[in-house]
Amino acid sequence: MSIITTLQKEVATAVETLYGQAFPTEKVVVNVTRKEFEGDYTVVVFPFAKLARKAPPMIAEELGKYLTENLDIFTAFNVANGGFINLSISNSYWTNFINTVVNTEKYGFAEAKNEKVLVEFSSPNTNKPLHLGHIRNILLGWSTAKIMEAAGYDVTTTQVINDRGVHICKSMYAWQQFGNGETPESTGMKGDHFVGKYYVIFNNELEKEYTDWKAGDEANTVFENWFSTTNTEKLLKEKGADFDIKNHFFKNVYKNKYFNKESQLGAKVNEMLIKWEANDTEVRELWEMMNGWVYSGFGQTYEQLGVTFVQNYYESNTYLLGKDLIENGLKNDVFYQKEDNSVWIDLTDKKLDHKLVQRSNGTSVYITQDIGMAYKRTDDYGMKRMIYVVGNEQDYHFQVLFEILKKLDLPNAEGFYHLSYGMVDLPSGRMKSREGTVVDADDLMEEVVELAFSESQERGTLADLSEAEKKEILTRIGMGALKYFMLRINPQRRMTFNPEESLDLQGQTGPYIQNAYVRTRSVKRKAGDFDATIAQNYTVQELEKELLVLLQELPKTIEFAANNSDPSEIANYAYTLAKTYHKFYHDLPIFRNVESDEAKAFRLLMNEAVGNTLKTTCQLLGIEMPEYM
Repeated sequence: MSIITTLQKEVATAVETLYGQAFPTEKVVVNVTRKEFEGDYTVVVFPFAKLARKAPPMIAEELGKYLTENLDIFTAFNVANGGFINLSISNSYWTNFINTVVNTEKYGFAEAKNEKVLVEFSSPNTNKPLHLGHIRNILLGWSTAKIMEAAGYDVTTTQVINDRGVHICKSMYAWQQFGNGETPESTGMKGDHFVGKYYVIFNNELEKEYTDWKAGDEANTVFENWFSTTNTEKLLKEKGADFDIKNHFFKNVYKNKYFNKESQLGAKVNEMLIKWEANDTEVRELWEMMNGWVYSGFGQTYEQLGVTFVQNYYESNTYLLGKDLIENGLKNDVFYQKEDNSVWIDLTDKKLDHKLVQRSNGTSVYITQDIGMAYKRTDDYGMKRMIYVVGNEQDYHFQVLFEILKKLDLPNAEGFYHLSYGMVDLPSGRMKSREGTVVDADDLMEEVVELAFSESQERGTLADLSEAEKKEILTRIGMGALKYFMLRINPQRRMTFNPEESLDLQGQTGPYIQNAYVRTRSVKRKAGDFDATIAQNYTVQELEKELLVLLQELPKTIEFAANNSDPSEIANYAYTLAKTYHKFYHDLPIFRNVESDEAKAFRLLMNEAVGNTLKTTCQLLGIEMPEYM
């Protein structure tokens, strides 16, 4: 039991004993005492005034006296600002606590809650490589899953792979026309980059076709018909006299319509999709082959990021899900049907809007599939909570989805949560990209590891190690830099990832935290075996208490991060712990000039506890620790 939990329990008991009325234990407010006051933890007294019928200063005096006289854990108290009790914790508590941290394999982890949670993240398309945005998504999803596990939940990681549709057929058709039988193996390209190359080729060819068509008479007729039947006065007034409305029409109004109406390439792709849906043997074989190349490439990226999935769902198997639920919802007046036979839901009572859930021709839209998937995964796993890690551009979609699930009476609908995150930017000109204009994940990982190698050569700290050892350590440092920098920011905020800044050994970075851990390992190697029992006789100093209080905070921090699906809480905790440890290491001797054997033993235990905790917190962020730097 943590000191905070202990304090809450003992204060609640004291209130009931002194004033004859129960007070909820979980509502007792306990904080770490501010540095300008004497004491370790502060209890807020104001909430007890009504039931005690006394002024807060008097309650604080009475509670402080009761706690210090009846419990050995408290050695002194003082009343601050009339309504706060600052309590000092006994030395023996701290020395026992540090032994607990060192000897508890998973210190900070909660007991099993017997509650299932699904975390869905990544969920890529199979027409191109994973990109920069996927990296933030994947790291947030993986870290959230690890934190939920540490908080005692039974967690399943899952993704829905978008492996069907027009975008997939574009890559397939381009390979058919321009591939000349080449493969990832024959070109030496990673499978997802190889397929992505053909997606870019298709779009380039489509752009050429569109440019040629726009120069012809047919395009001019289409534009004139639109212009004559559309009220463009408001648009022209807003944009000004120099506005090129014809260019606007072809760029923003008609481009997608062209693909489905006039484009020969579009016709070929749509024909291929129809054949796919009809299980055409040749198209299906091509589809399986090219998707196989992509899955191989994704697997390599996931392996380097250190993530795995318990369950993969494929849109090719799930895209028809939900239609029966729409039909049942119509019968039960959850949905309504328009004259054109399209099906909608009215969510204006939830301050949303009317939402299409099935087209007039009976085909599904994305939200139809998501409704079906929610039911399927509930059947598959019986989870109480479901966390979708998806960018904030889909905020409205998930608000609608969750309200629909509630109206359909899905039993666990209240436990569905959208972990919404902001976009990731890069300093301009930093990164190259193999496919089109998007920065892909492999390029970014390669860049940070190369930077770690360059900075290591400048410092020369790993000169005595073998090349294999250097590679392993520097890969951990580079990937640790990437992961920490992505996760230290609250997910909802937009962020800029700077590769050089992420590797700064003096900043709030992964390498800074890894360096603190490496220092704890160096101290442990130097110490060898020692008598830990004599640490019980040591009197703890203030700087050491700062570390002890931080170590006490780990269980609460994990629980808070899990409840809020926010890995930045763990990232910031790890940085604060590393920063405080660096100060402890510089200010208090451990070997030379140490004041006593008891002090040495206690500080070695502290060193071990901090090292273990830094490793634990970084594991929750997906970061591996090196033994040397």
